[in-house]
Amino acid sequence: QVQLVESGGGSVQAGGSLRLSCAASGYTVSRACLGWFRQAPGKEREGVAAIGTLGITHYADSVKGRFTISKDNAKNTLYLEMNSLKPEDTAMYYCAADCPYAVGSLQTATYKYWGQGTQVTVSS
Repeated sequence: QVQLVESGGGSVQAGGSLRLSCAASGYTVSRACLGWFRQAPGKEREGVAAIGTLGITHYADSVKGRFTISKDNAKNTLYLEMNSLKPEDTAMYYCAADCPYAVGSLQTATYKYWGQGTQVTVSS
């Protein structure tokens, strides 16, 4: 059974940083297509960052230069380093796994497995 468990969310002031983790079990993150998504109240879930099976990364324009996606194959864990946080980054953040693209994807429909989410709140 595949499980993805996010952690690392919290409340920070604008300009602050957080690192989200997504620990996988029943699924190997090495050579996998993985992504981070977020959903704010009243809005659709959107892709934030993705890493493909070839290690190629993609970012939403709104987070480029501020967020970094990475993974530790030995720990079987996906990360999202978030810097220079803004109030508009406030959302529930989800990790996702198993998309069929070698170059990654920011499309929610392409992922098979999802975590339960971790809340990030950025105050001004």
